[in-house]
Amino acid sequence: MILRALLCCGLSGSNDTIFDTDGVSEHNPRDTKVKAKDIPAPAKPEPYSAARAEKLFTTYADVDDPSFIGAEGFEQLCTDADISMEGALPMLLAWQMDATEMAKITKEQWSQGMDVLQISSLPTLAIALNDLNDLLILSKTPLKPAARPTSSLAGKVKKPGDEGDPYNRKRYHEYARDTKKAFGSLYQFCFTLAKPENSRNIDMETATALWTVLLVPKYPLMGDIVDFITEAGSYKGVNKDLWHMMLEFCQTISPNLDNYDENEGAWPTLLDEFVSWRNGPVGTSS
Repeated sequence: MILRALLCCGLSGSNDTIFDTDGVSEHNPRDTKVKAKDIPAPAKPEPYSAARAEKLFTTYADVDDPSFIGAEGFEQLCTDADISMEGALPMLLAWQMDATEMAKITKEQWSQGMDVLQISSLPTLAIALNDLNDLLILSKTPLKPAARPTSSLAGKVKKPGDEGDPYNRKRYHEYARDTKKAFGSLYQFCFTLAKPENSRNIDMETATALWTVLLVPKYPLMGDIVDFITEAGSYKGVNKDLWHMMLEFCQTISPNLDNYDENEGAWPTLLDEFVSWRNGPVGTSS
């Protein structure tokens, strides 16, 4: 399952975007949610302005209900900002906006999120999300806090531009001080976001799509687990406990499984069965 389909079709409730078996969108000709002529050309990063942030929100807001950006606007926003829909960037965007529904951002969530980050342009938003992707998904070396350029700013209110940053990186540097904790927060957020209302589980197709973009880049072992789940075809849902234990398994068990002990720990049945499959006589172990 391609994450694009998960974000913009599977949980959005929209009938305006159709996805074929390859996950490529085909827009309904009757759809008028987002009009290309209304989309501004990407601009260079610019200083934050609450008015510009609001105008940007309005550009992508749902035509029928301008109080939120829906699935169509969300995808168009990502396209215009050159934010790939195939990786973790859309989930990072939802996380930073504190969204409560997949591919939906309310005006209040947008205003608060962009104000905290001090962002009001698409290029700057893309920079912020890629910074987080590098830090939390790709485990790259954290960016160092920018030094104040001169002493002439003493006594003045600090702004993002004063420190040479394109946006307010205060939150970023908080994450950088404990990346494991920050990633755990993102990971648990994604489960809550993807879980249907009044349900305790997310379906396995959704879970594997999220694991593919969140865990596989960090933990190669997760790629084998996804292959096992796909081959088995018998696992249907993921509860909060399995979701949590999957991360713990990837963090504590080595890729060659040499520190796995079936007599210690209480791993979910799925993971015990994965180990048996990986170490089985069919030559799948490495």
